[in-house]
Amino acid sequence: MEFHHAGIATDDAAGLADRYAALFDASIVHEERFDGMEIRFLDLESGYFELLEPRDDGSIARYLNSHGPGIHHLALSTADIEAALTRAAEQGIDRIDDEPRPGAWGHEVAFLHPASTGGVLIEFVAD
Repeated sequence: MEFHHAGIATDDAAGLADRYAALFDASIVHEERFDGMEIRFLDLESGYFELLEPRDDGSIARYLNSHGPGIHHLALSTADIEAALTRAAEQGIDRIDDEPRPGAWGHEVAFLHPASTGGVLIEFVAD
């Protein structure tokens, strides 16, 4: 597995994307509205920042209300997402997703519960 992206919850994805693009000399490589969010990906060459702005009362809105802006999750790419989920289960890791589901930018994704991963929400991304 390799680092894929850090998901960052924000109230202003466009503004933060512009700030990060200038600060890190990064380009915005993908934008979409998905699952009640505005999402922007910035290419950092060794991975991405995924900026998540809620457009409804979904999980990112709840996260912002509870925790404020900041890192929401870390994502790792895998060639075999089903095997990654099986391995997690074998290690006693609680999974939020037992099966991959559609994610941003057309990827299949699955999440591991932060209670089993040291307080960090981990996302597997099928590459």
